[in-house]
Amino acid sequence: MPIEEWIPADAPPDEGYWAALLRDGEHGPAAPAEAQLLPWNLENTYSDNSWHTDSWEIARLVMKRGEIIRSSVVGWNRGGVVIEWNGLRGFVPASHIKSISLAARTDRGVELQSLVGKQLSLRIIELDPQQDRLVLSEQPLQPDGDSHKKPGDALCPGDVCQGRVTSLCSFGAFVDLGGVEGLVHISELAWGRVRHPSEVLESDQLVNVYVLDVDRERGRVRLSIKRLQPDPWVNAATRYRPGQLVNGVVTKVADFGAFVQIEPGLEGLLHVSELRENGALHPRYMVEEGSQITVRILSIDAERRRIALSMRTV
Repeated sequence: MPIEEWIPADAPPDEGYWAALLRDGEHGPAAPAEAQLLPWNLENTYSDNSWHTDSWEIARLVMKRGEIIRSSVVGWNRGGVVIEWNGLRGFVPASHIKSISLAARTDRGVELQSLVGKQLSLRIIELDPQQDRLVLSEQPLQPDGDSHKKPGDALCPGDVCQGRVTSLCSFGAFVDLGGVEGLVHISELAWGRVRHPSEVLESDQLVNVYVLDVDRERGRVRLSIKRLQPDPWVNAATRYRPGQLVNGVVTKVADFGAFVQIEPGLEGLLHVSELRENGALHPRYMVEEGSQITVRILSIDAERRRIALSMRTV
């Protein structure tokens, strides 16, 4: 699944990332000579690069048919292993290698390096001749009838799985579920406000996730972490009542007032008219983000997830 599909359309493509993945010289053996890359039956047939174009056409056909190929590992880096097949160099991400255990605490580099020289059964999952990009996924040997199953075919909405965090970005976290990667959007990380995923997660961390949606046609899996935690709004009306004084933290200041968190995941609105007797000043002159204040609860609407607060009547 191309990670670009998860990124907003206005984000620039990061081709340098793929170039780094395909550069195995950092840890693996030196890059083989050009002649070594030629398939045996084409090596002495062509004197130009026409064989290279034919190889991409063959790869495209193999991908379309969903065929499994066998190829040897010739190098590795932190992200996965490099293979050679039919005159092309391809990359197999670590999350698509079956022998790499998600739960392993050993150095992943040692596991990846041990694969150099070994053959893998692979399926092409992405190719782009213009960028010399060939991405593959290891396919385990399966009984007849199951050979066309893809990673993630067994996932269904409502499943609870364990995975490993592979990357953190401004809009969420990617989690490897063993051959398929899903996205936990930032809004699904916790019931409370999260400014960046790094506040609650770390790269390579094992987490339990709830499967929200599986789009097999587009290769997308939407995940949630907060759905496995108690929703603070469920019994909010029994724990808090109108007229009660509570302590909270100002999480955001706007023109119309301020949002105050009275517990993780439970925020109320302190309207500008409830800040002071004289509501002429902008809220930022009366409260600031991160400050702790005492407020009075005016009303609670758990169904609509709204709490009205007042500082004027404290």
